[in-house]
Amino acid sequence: MAQIEIRLPKMGESVTEATITNWLKNIGDTVAMDEPLVEVATDKVDNELPSEAAGTLIQILFEKDQVAQVGDVIAILSTDGSAAPAPAAPAPAAVSTPTETTNTIVANNAPTAVAPLTKGTDGRFYSPLVRTIALKENIGADELAAIQGSGQDGRVTKKDILAYLETRGAAPAAPTAAATAAPAPQAAAPKAPASNGIQIKEPVVIPNSGDEIIEMDRMRKLIAEHMVMSVHVSPHVTSYVEADVTTIVKWRERMKNEFKKREGENLTFTPIFMEAVAKAIKDFPMINVSVSGTNIIKRKDINIGMAAALPSGNLIVPVIKNADRMNLVGLAKAVNELANNARNNKLKPEDIQGGTYTVTNVGTFGNVMGTPIINQPQVAILALGAIRKVPAVIETPEGDFIGIRHKMYLSHSYDHRVVDGALGGQFVRRVADYLEGFDPETTI
Repeated sequence: MAQIEIRLPKMGESVTEATITNWLKNIGDTVAMDEPLVEVATDKVDNELPSEAAGTLIQILFEKDQVAQVGDVIAILSTDGSAAPAPAAPAPAAVSTPTETTNTIVANNAPTAVAPLTKGTDGRFYSPLVRTIALKENIGADELAAIQGSGQDGRVTKKDILAYLETRGAAPAAPTAAATAAPAPQAAAPKAPASNGIQIKEPVVIPNSGDEIIEMDRMRKLIAEHMVMSVHVSPHVTSYVEADVTTIVKWRERMKNEFKKREGENLTFTPIFMEAVAKAIKDFPMINVSVSGTNIIKRKDINIGMAAALPSGNLIVPVIKNADRMNLVGLAKAVNELANNARNNKLKPEDIQGGTYTVTNVGTFGNVMGTPIINQPQVAILALGAIRKVPAVIETPEGDFIGIRHKMYLSHSYDHRVVDGALGGQFVRRVADYLEGFDPETTI
């Protein structure tokens, strides 16, 4: 029987694993070449993976909510029409015996040594992710076996083990294991300490009667972790500049219909802002850096991320690669394509990777300014405020007068470890200068 192994493909730099969120085909179903086979979720984006071959699905090696590593065989197809299940692949030598299997749960963190179908001492299946968490938190095999699982056949899921860790040391994992499996309070994994040694603990909030409890979805949890990490890692400083964009507003009003007719796309302010940011980065390249320990990595490429809203309400940051090499038409098309793909959940992993600087438009929500949090491992982020008509003093050779101008605030947050106030302030001022100096005779 001819068989084809379907492996979890590489989905961009730094992505090493993915969670199976939904199988789109069942055992025995016919699968066409490039037909969506499975939905997966990474820490970057959710994706549908197409089949690499045509055939009949005869075996699924990773169930829903299990985590597979890049390169793992996740399914097997038969090309001769037979629906007989393929024989299971032999377990690696490192986990071929029950004794060795038990040991790997508590003493082996090498990804290649964690067999995806290994069982613990209680006979239950433990996914690689659960076993990795157990290893990291020093949870022994007996203690792991005492955790009550909510998954299929009583399996322990990531949610179960994380919930257990929250109460570990305060209560036993299960009544039957109270005497043998519950660790002493002092054995609990310590919370991450602040720089002065004070342990930081999240407050326990007791809901009142009638309150609604909404569990965070996977992406919101990732965003929360990323934001907390960024504030902890980088001392944030924010500089503000007000820019007069009257010339840009009038120019866009004059050009947008022509652009729509010719290109079939809308001409927004965003590509004009991106062009100004790219020019300013070329003037101040030390804004386009990352920090690794005590080393500063100066980026060669200028890849500008733009925060975009997803249908779920969460935010994601697709990236315009080599923005400094594009003209306004190219930037407009790149901005529209990425924004549309974000709204329709069609972003690819590579669309959200490699950013070196980020821009977020808080003016979309009617905000005049903001204090954005840096998108690690970058060192700066620019918030664009709403464009408003305001009275302003206009200086002329004949004297000053009050007129109506279109103005906006630019809020520039930066990592004070490597970006001093002079650099951070000069950069955002330069962006404003490029906007205010926009040529009204620009053609597009």
